[in-house]
Amino acid sequence: MASFSRLFLAASLVTVTLTTHAQQKLKYPKEPKGSEIYDTAQKPAEPVGGVEAYGQYLADNQQYPTTALQQGLQGTVKVTFVVEKTGVVSNVTVPQPVAPALDAEAIRLIKGGPKWTPAENQGEKVRQRITIPVAFKIPEDASSTSASAPANLGADESHTHVVTPDEPARPVGGTDAFFAWVQENLRYPALARQRKVEGRVMVEFVVQKDGSLTEAKLVKRLGSGCDEEALRLLKAAPKWNPARYKGQAMRQKMVLPIVFQL
Repeated sequence: MASFSRLFLAASLVTVTLTTHAQQKLKYPKEPKGSEIYDTAQKPAEPVGGVEAYGQYLADNQQYPTTALQQGLQGTVKVTFVVEKTGVVSNVTVPQPVAPALDAEAIRLIKGGPKWTPAENQGEKVRQRITIPVAFKIPEDASSTSASAPANLGADESHTHVVTPDEPARPVGGTDAFFAWVQENLRYPALARQRKVEGRVMVEFVVQKDGSLTEAKLVKRLGSGCDEEALRLLKAAPKWNPARYKGQAMRQKMVLPIVFQL
């Protein structure tokens, strides 16, 4: 009888120990760290306004880098960033660089974009890692990097062929200074402002040997008076440093975006 009692007591202790251990595991689950970054979440983060509106923001605000246009660079830059619990974007990087100018523009776009609705797990806001592809494509009908030079420098210049310049045409004072001039002198069309039209007009033009900008024409239109304003700006723009081939000035065709943003 005593043996049975001892056996029963031992079994009871084992049962109590296992039950208590199970209760502890259920009652005290391991809390996730507040700084943990999720790659997936039960309720993923998404841009405020929706995915389509975010895609439109990227398309309307992209400023194709001049150096990239000059070199004919295009491609898709995959930008990785973290959507914080507050909805702001942080840790913006390009893990697999495409080209310095394109990478920098893609990062600028993401950093300047709208807030996000943060991700959630089990009803709690969490940080989530997101990757967004930003595509750069030069319009097919725009030969932005082509330049014409005499086939024979001593011959009639009406006979030309296409060459790659040793030094591409550049704005006097640099690209940043040129776009700063554009923004300072841009007159937002009243109709576009009334309709809240935003976006970019792609303008093709030729940088002549004396640095003047001529033959401006539209490659991508926006409407509501923005196209006409873009052409006006190019015709009134300051001179550039012309392209050079074997030490001599040459004509070069370019394509630049004129951005309209309220």
